[in-house]
Amino acid sequence: MTVDDDGAFAVAREYREVADLLERAPASLWDAPSLCAGWRTREVVAHMTMPARLSQSQFMAELQAVGGDFTRLSNDVAVRDGALPPHDLLADLRSRTLHDWRPPGRGIDGALVHAMIHGLDITEANGLDRQVPSETSARVLMHLGGGEVFGVDVADVELRADDLDWSHGSGPLVEGPAQVLALVLSGRRVPVGRLRGEGSARFVQPTPQG
Repeated sequence: MTVDDDGAFAVAREYREVADLLERAPASLWDAPSLCAGWRTREVVAHMTMPARLSQSQFMAELQAVGGDFTRLSNDVAVRDGALPPHDLLADLRSRTLHDWRPPGRGIDGALVHAMIHGLDITEANGLDRQVPSETSARVLMHLGGGEVFGVDVADVELRADDLDWSHGSGPLVEGPAQVLALVLSGRRVPVGRLRGEGSARFVQPTPQG
């Protein structure tokens, strides 16, 4: 099996396992918050699965309609398609079309980041016990590098995985599971208790006051 074959298998596995988890979970999870600001589980899944519903020509037409603003398009599609029945969104997660999709210019690793990170946006936000396979987390961490992909500044801290032989940088320690560090490198603030170390505070969600 080639590196790309391994990656394609990992991409499909991420989508399928999220679908299986959602199918088993209480219906209330679809309306639970995620790590994506303003999006519930249903909006995250709608965003994840956009390539299963929109052809390249449809995507370009919708992008043109919002003046080329990809962020606006992503939000519009997430809100609109998040209203689809969960059964339809689960079918999209299991779609071969989605599994074969690659982000333009980012290839198989970009597809793996998309699948894994958005799945974690759901599971980590809601305390669901899903452990991403270590080889998948390692590959995503390698692709994300020092935060350049999402413009995250981690130059002044040391990131260290407690479940893989992986670290990056130097400075005050930020330690936790590899999959949680991947969220940090993707610009997420993670739930309290998922990171340790004197440098971790700025990457953790604030504790609600009141």
